[in-house]
Amino acid sequence: MIVDFHCHSTESDGSLAPQALADYMRDREVEVYAITDHDTLSAYGGFKPVPGARVITGIEINTTWRENEVHILGFALPLDDTALSGVLARNRVERRRRVERMVGQLGEAGYAITFEDVLREAEGSKSLGRPHVAKALIRLGLAEDVEAAFRAFLRRGKPGYVPSVHITPHQAIAAVRSSGGVAILAHPGRLKDRSIIEALAAEGLQGLEVFYPTHTAGDIEFFREKARRHGLVMTAGSDFHDIRYHAHGVGIEVDREDVEPFLGMVLR
Repeated sequence: MIVDFHCHSTESDGSLAPQALADYMRDREVEVYAITDHDTLSAYGGFKPVPGARVITGIEINTTWRENEVHILGFALPLDDTALSGVLARNRVERRRRVERMVGQLGEAGYAITFEDVLREAEGSKSLGRPHVAKALIRLGLAEDVEAAFRAFLRRGKPGYVPSVHITPHQAIAAVRSSGGVAILAHPGRLKDRSIIEALAAEGLQGLEVFYPTHTAGDIEFFREKARRHGLVMTAGSDFHDIRYHAHGVGIEVDREDVEPFLGMVLR
């Protein structure tokens, strides 16, 4: 079956509006999916899925812990949970402050970029992030593409780098679960410290995004075994943002039995 439990719209740092993203899911024959914008659920109510498609409410919550950026995916979430909304609002405030600092540092380094330049790239977004800064740098002729902008300006040691200051993954997991949702660790292959998986499994983590575009066959087997050992469900996601930089598009083909335990938790 073809599924996608991780993708982004213009409500955060994606390039497609929620309806266009839903239409793309239809074109790619994705059977079950979630739009998981960073720190906002605002895509929901902004699109109409094709008849027959199954849609799960979802989000990606950015957290930091042990000098790692740890992203928690939440699924089957209510849209009006007060505690969860408070957690997301805090993260969005920190995101804005981080972008303001990035722009300030780039200006001090002699690059002609303003916060207004970034806001123009983020029009409609509820959640600012580094990709918006990267797109502003591209429009200003300072970088050729997003990867080049990150490499030259926005990574550790570069003039626009500012470390993330977010809530901890423990707080994100607690917020998701207290709202009645399901908490999944996104793209574990990007962790610098994979022992985080065991630590979070003991703190209520419910699953791993085992199937992910940059995970190798070895990664998949490693995370499959981690999921089995710790009683975690498995998910799959494209992490799609923009067809210019994510040529694989949306949708990942998986064996139904691999994601059936997850579907049993979120399709109600």
